[in-house]
Amino acid sequence: MQVGGTVLLIEDHRDIAEMITSYLEGRGFAVDYAADGVTGLHLATTRAPDLLVLDLSLPGMDGLDVCRAVREQAKLDIPIIMLTARDTLDEKVAGLNAGADDYLVKPFAIRELEARVNAQLRRVRSEVARETLSVGDLVLDKDTLCVSRGDEEIRLAPTGLKILETLMRSSPAVLSRAELERRVWGDVLPDSDTLRSHMYSLRKKIDKPFDKPMILNHPGSGYQLVVPDED
Repeated sequence: MQVGGTVLLIEDHRDIAEMITSYLEGRGFAVDYAADGVTGLHLATTRAPDLLVLDLSLPGMDGLDVCRAVREQAKLDIPIIMLTARDTLDEKVAGLNAGADDYLVKPFAIRELEARVNAQLRRVRSEVARETLSVGDLVLDKDTLCVSRGDEEIRLAPTGLKILETLMRSSPAVLSRAELERRVWGDVLPDSDTLRSHMYSLRKKIDKPFDKPMILNHPGSGYQLVVPDED
């Protein structure tokens, strides 16, 4: 199903940029384009695109810095899909920690990029009823998308919010990796490292600042969100 909308593409390789722009425009998207990070950040903050496709290696200001600025300075919650030639787990985790929601490793199939763009936009545009989820002192306000644990406010990117919501709705049941991926990404499944990278980032924000963890990993079984035992 086509979604449509405005996509901001920040990519310094002109041939890749022209290929992506031509294809997405032919599929009903409006595409803005920047060839460097500084210009791209300006367009992201002034034109409010529906989604950002962001290359990691950019002149002037690299993709990680652009991503962080979009999330932390501009406070934009638009989906961000990162394009990268770097395919190590540490580099993928760095991109997700900076605020990216998904990534594709170059070279990639243009139809897969289109599918991921559509999946991210459908997720953002799905109607969300006013609702507050809570597990222990962990609270997710579905109307404002604010997360807190105790008195600590926690900022999460859209995919991190979706994973957390899924775990909260299932708590205290253990969700298998396959089921968690299906509920978060639907039919357009990520590559094998994506969930693990997102879980690493999520646990760092939900658990690391606190004495007791809430997100548990059961090797071979899946993930579980629990209320920590009181001493």
